[in-house]
Amino acid sequence: MHIAWTSFLLALVVITIVPGPDFVLIMGNAVRSLRRGVEAALGVITGLLVHATLATVGLSALVVAVPTALFVVKAVGALYLAYLGFMTFRSANQPLGDQVQKGNVFLRGMLCDLLNPKVMLTFLSLIPQAMDPNAAPLPQAALLSAVTVGVFAGFWVIVVPLARQLAGLLNKPKIRATFERVCGTALIGMAASVLAA
Repeated sequence: MHIAWTSFLLALVVITIVPGPDFVLIMGNAVRSLRRGVEAALGVITGLLVHATLATVGLSALVVAVPTALFVVKAVGALYLAYLGFMTFRSANQPLGDQVQKGNVFLRGMLCDLLNPKVMLTFLSLIPQAMDPNAAPLPQAALLSAVTVGVFAGFWVIVVPLARQLAGLLNKPKIRATFERVCGTALIGMAASVLAA
């Protein structure tokens, strides 16, 4: 079995470090508290595990093959990202102590990842290119999917504690408000890009 590890890992690292909705959500929570950052990251990783499983067994490929199903996934994902963006933007005007910490951060992270069709398409475009066409596909897909989840998990292990270093800076109301407005705007912009893709 000759998997194209070099090109696969290089592409995966680039995809991992380019900020997306998951990054914005995890950073926004991590600067508030380490616990919230870890919960958001665990939710995102759980979403990645679901995507990895679906890609491995081929269900994600079926969604991509059926245009209506893919459109529904994109629309729901875009609406959820827009909702997260709006809520983040709205919280920018509230004092940090007055912000209501409602909702399950883990669930938000998982939904953010699950409803992001770009994550699904990443699994479906990156993994097949690295596979050996002369070897059994299922073990390769499972291995490459596991490596993908592992790389992302390793990235969050580094990013979440680093984000906490920003907490002191973001205790200043003007800076925090600007940060949350940027995060909210980024999420809304990503929602628009998901629909436009």
